[in-house]
Amino acid sequence: MASLRDLGLSEYEARAYRALLNTGPTTAKELSRASDVPMGRIYDVLNSIEQYNLVRSQTASRPKKYVAVEPATALDRLLDDKKRELEEKADQYASIVDELADELDAAEPVEDQFWTAAVGPEETIDLLLERLAAADDHIVMVSADPAPQWDLQTVSEQVNAQLEDALDRGVSVDLLLTREMVASLSEDVGKRYRETLQQRSDFDVRTNDDVTGSFNIIDGVEVCIQVPNPLASSEAFGMIDLKDPEFAANVHKEFAPRWDEAEPLEF
Repeated sequence: MASLRDLGLSEYEARAYRALLNTGPTTAKELSRASDVPMGRIYDVLNSIEQYNLVRSQTASRPKKYVAVEPATALDRLLDDKKRELEEKADQYASIVDELADELDAAEPVEDQFWTAAVGPEETIDLLLERLAAADDHIVMVSADPAPQWDLQTVSEQVNAQLEDALDRGVSVDLLLTREMVASLSEDVGKRYRETLQQRSDFDVRTNDDVTGSFNIIDGVEVCIQVPNPLASSEAFGMIDLKDPEFAANVHKEFAPRWDEAEPLEF
């Protein structure tokens, strides 16, 4: 059950504010009795919630009196404080990430074979986005069939964002699609392509219907292969990520003639 403590007030502060709503203008001594906040703590509590701008005080009166700010205004102020706090935390964490990015340099890439797999739509997309983010030199993407169990617009926007980040760090991208795949993309994705990606000299997208399956080649040494559902071939079952330069070279050898025969995309 929601409480004022969820918005940052202490137990005593919450008690004092709630009591003030019931008592109307009152003194600290009277509020202590009404709220069960000890007299030895009541002034600290009142000063605290006054700093939150939850109460107003009448300093001219003797003894000093306090009145609660209306709940709608008080809650908005607490919410604004929480938002500012979260924004400051987010900036702090972003700064930490920037500092650690250079410190935690990856070791030299391991040349041995290594593979991993993801099963299920969410895990598959997470693996794909992770590997796109790891690219340093070149990305080849081949996409033949939209997976119906995915929110294609959301996934396409996530992939587009990763491709833009990759281009910004100097990675070139070749994207080969079937016309069916192009037709399945939303107008928002098409607009982003026209306004952002199409302008990049290091981004090339073509169409060729002589393509089956969906896979990605990362830096010429790693292949992410979408695995179709054996019971429904048009659906994605998972993804296998295999780091093997020889295998990646063979996959690229099969890709090259289809790329050469493909037509530039006209969105």
